[in-house]
Amino acid sequence: MAYTQITTSLTEGILLITINRPDKLNALNYEVLEDLNKATDEVYTNPEIKSAIITGAGPKSFVAGADIAEFKGLSVETGAKLAARGQAIFKKIEDSPKPFIAAVNGFALGGGCELAMSCHIRIATPNARFGQPEVNLGLIPGYGGTQRLIQLIGKGKALELLMTADMINADEALRLGLVNYVVSPDELLAKADEILKKIGSKAPVAIAKVIACANAYFTDGVDGLQYEVDRFGDCCATEDFQEGASAFLEKRAAQFKGK
Repeated sequence: MAYTQITTSLTEGILLITINRPDKLNALNYEVLEDLNKATDEVYTNPEIKSAIITGAGPKSFVAGADIAEFKGLSVETGAKLAARGQAIFKKIEDSPKPFIAAVNGFALGGGCELAMSCHIRIATPNARFGQPEVNLGLIPGYGGTQRLIQLIGKGKALELLMTADMINADEALRLGLVNYVVSPDELLAKADEILKKIGSKAPVAIAKVIACANAYFTDGVDGLQYEVDRFGDCCATEDFQEGASAFLEKRAAQFKGK
């Protein structure tokens, strides 16, 4: 698939998605969002892709925020449309049945922080910085930041960061639970690969349903416990369950087919 603002490479079932605007600190513009949308569609539909990593080009930035030049002249209607489009793309990442890891290699501010939070796991380098500085522009986060930041670090600290526009460093993000690991730049993609290969050795159908159940916890009108009961039942009808149970009893490695 052809892209203009990102690059992709597929190795051992892991799709590496690199936002490629280093001269703009990988800021999100319309084209980047559309490329991310297409790449996410590819993750959903290409059976050769088992999981994905999102990172930024260059040593300074994951995504330093939205491209503010595109915000000039926004009206109530066009602003709401822009936010809704970004939310839809990031929700697609969050709901992906195949895991996404954000490999945060620098600034993850505004839309960049929101993109990282839409992924299932976040890994950061020591120079990473996280924040939602939108109030400095007279705005609020529009791509899910007010919701996911609370989910990940709790309401009190999230409100502080949202209202002060303060940045936090990688160690603080780790302490708060915003990221899972902090590793050196040389280890960043290797750590993401390590985690995804471990996940890739498990039953794909079960992994997809774990993601769906976790997301159900935060979905209005959904009884998360009942949703879990139903998805557990679904798993019992899969070939992967039969293989996993047989492999356990026979003391051998399971060979899952994702069916």
